[in-house]
Amino acid sequence: MEVELKLLLDPRDAAAFRDHAVLRRHACGAPVEQDQIDLYFDTPDLALMRSGAGLRVRRAGGAWIQTLKAGGSVVGGLHRRNEWESAVPGPEPDLYALQKRIDAPGPWQALIASPDFVHALAPVFATHVRRTRYDLRLADGTAIECVLDEGRLECGDRVEPISEVELELTAGDPLHLFDLALELLQDIPMRLGHDSKAARGYMLHTGHRAAAVKAEEPQLSKKMGLDQAFRAIVESCVRQVQGNEAGVVERDDAACLHQMRVGLRRLHSALHLFRRVVLPPDTLQQELAWLSEQVGAARDWDVLASSTLQTVGDAADPAELEALRHAASAKAADLHRAAAQAVASARYARFMLSFQRWLLGAAWRASLDAHDRQRLKAFSREMLERDRRRLCKRGRHLEEADAQGRHRVRIAAKKARYDLEFFQSLYPPKEAKATIKVLSALQDKLGWLNDLAVGDGLLAELQSVHEELADVAVHVRECLAASARDDKEKLRKLWKKARRRALTK
Repeated sequence: MEVELKLLLDPRDAAAFRDHAVLRRHACGAPVEQDQIDLYFDTPDLALMRSGAGLRVRRAGGAWIQTLKAGGSVVGGLHRRNEWESAVPGPEPDLYALQKRIDAPGPWQALIASPDFVHALAPVFATHVRRTRYDLRLADGTAIECVLDEGRLECGDRVEPISEVELELTAGDPLHLFDLALELLQDIPMRLGHDSKAARGYMLHTGHRAAAVKAEEPQLSKKMGLDQAFRAIVESCVRQVQGNEAGVVERDDAACLHQMRVGLRRLHSALHLFRRVVLPPDTLQQELAWLSEQVGAARDWDVLASSTLQTVGDAADPAELEALRHAASAKAADLHRAAAQAVASARYARFMLSFQRWLLGAAWRASLDAHDRQRLKAFSREMLERDRRRLCKRGRHLEEADAQGRHRVRIAAKKARYDLEFFQSLYPPKEAKATIKVLSALQDKLGWLNDLAVGDGLLAELQSVHEELADVAVHVRECLAASARDDKEKLRKLWKKARRRALTK
């Protein structure tokens, strides 16, 4: 099993990296430089990629090595993958030799053993890098292979640069990978890398970039302890946040920004859910609040420009409405750039590394006694019942509530929904999904009403900055207020459904 951290480095900082004191302090000898060519193989229909595996043949020096990587996970920047290697005489894979080494089950086994697969294999893309390798040994004996790769990824006439650092654990405690990365980040700005070279190569080959990553259902079991469930739930939130990084930083993808924001809110909810038994350090909570603010700032302006103003329709002059939409879009674009800068920053990388180190280090388990660790189902019932009571209490006078009161009910509905989504694998699927559907509908309606109220404030801001838009802004605000009044009957029906449903049975 390969365990490594990948960090993306600006090529202009490579010299500073090579000269970093941390490398000099822990190096077992002089760094070794070598040119490498990696040829990645697959079938025309990309059967290996679809099975979750990657096959390469590497030429380094005068030797050829084939490697199959398959399965595993990436959480918090830490890559864990199965890896099997063997020497080959030339630039072609030897699948019979690989078959004898594979010791982890998966769909790749049947592929490798198939004669048709062997004949269909062909090079798909390649990497050409200058690799600088440092063999490091820490004071406690932990051994880490640190490599700096500089070069390019090639697929036909398409080329992408490669400039990255890999910290691979060869012996010892994986937590020291995070410690070493955090030391390097004190002086050199780097980003966490979540895509392997193979994943990047396939994206270059297909021309398809990853879509926005939505929330996943944590897979819990009744046999799990509370500590195991906490980690599984939090890691699912972290994967959603990090799965959208590239879309935010590299493509200004509004859907990725929205899903990152959702992931951060789910992470907030997960930490709040377990706060009585597990409490992150204040510094991590403060950094999470900072990141949420940076990522969330653009959302309200996006909604105003893309959704809220569309509801006005023919009630305003089209040219004036378009000018208003343009002003809102310009504000949203500025905030998108600010969000991308925050996610690309060393501060973000430090937070994610520090958070994942805290989670993997599991020192937080000391706050759980043996009884706590064994009572997952009882804990989930207790928390979901708490959510139900809070939602019913806040929604008691929902029909007469003002915007602030409706917002409080929306927050309660959202937390109830997130918590049930976290725990739903512990309950009958039909009942859990039906309750989630009702809560989602209520949350969406309350969210829309909240968007109208927020939009009113944003329009007031625009009319104070753009005097030429004052008249149309005032008119649109009146239209939004009327729309909010018209939605009260629909809200009443949704609330009636929601308050009748128990979150668990």
